Amino acid sequence: MAANRTVPASFAGKPIPRDAAAELAFARHLREAFSPEERLERYREFKEGEGAFPRLMRRVLLRSLVRRLGHGVEVCAGVDFRHPQTFEIGDGVFIGANVFLQGRHDGRCRIGRRTWIGPQSYFDARDLVLDAEVGWGPGAKVLGSEHTGLPADRAVLATDLVIRPVRVGRGSDIGVNAVLLPGVRVGAGAIVGAGAVVTADVPARAVVAGVPARLLRTR
Repeated sequence: MAANRTVPASFAGKPIPRDAAAELAFARHLREAFSPEERLERYREFKEGEGAFPRLMRRVLLRSLVRRLGHGVEVCAGVDFRHPQTFEIGDGVFIGANVFLQGRHDGRCRIGRRTWIGPQSYFDARDLVLDAEVGWGPGAKVLGSEHTGLPADRAVLATDLVIRPVRVGRGSDIGVNAVLLPGVRVGAGAIVGAGAVVTADVPARAVVAGVPARLLRTR
């Protein structure tokens, strides 16, 4: 049986490259020359490509769409957005394949510097802040809204939607397939275990797991 190995983390230590001036200028031109709808349509034309050119075009078009995009952002194939104009994405952010980020026309989503978002994650990003250096495991989800269910004689989908802010603190880690429910706060440096369902606030440096998530220990 192979022995366990401990190796240095790679993503957090990589230098963040500065994007070329020509790339920034191209994004400004697209913003000035085309409507948001046209730019989002162009983004989706390059959404599935794996090569260097589609990756570049995704970043250029995303920069033309969002409120702010930092340097050195990597957007993998299959990433899609709703209401990208409400997003702020910091330097060195990695967004894995087939991530879906659903904003809201009057909402906001801020993703902090050097955050790593795993493939196939889902974000109900109507009022969401991920601080810097957050690790977001593949398939993890955050829900930022829920229907009231009232009055009870209506279909739940037809009842009012309550938007509850979700906040994830600096340097925390959200495990594979974990779920954060509307209104929760995850403190700085906390760890949420794989498959956990977070229904209440998680203190800083806490380690939680389970359904619902419960405190196991403190780092």
